[in-house]
Amino acid sequence: MCLGIPGKVVSTYREHDVLMGKVDFSGVCKRVCLEHVPQAQPGDYVLVHVGFALSLIDEDEARRVFDFLGQMNQLDELGVPPP
Repeated sequence: MCLGIPGKVVSTYREHDVLMGKVDFSGVCKRVCLEHVPQAQPGDYVLVHVGFALSLIDEDEARRVFDFLGQMNQLDELGVPPP
């Protein structure tokens, strides 16, 4: 099963000519590859799987995913605090 986690893009930058971003997962910031969503800008929400942003999502969808993961008690395993 593929699990995508929503995060908010904080900043974007190029690393070795690859579009990267700092993404905030409710207080936990990670480095994420944004090449699959080159239109992503700071403030946008992206769905991330193993360090790659796969799609843009809106804030409401991001909140629904976090709520669903919280109901399944999956946020502890991911090391991501609830929003």
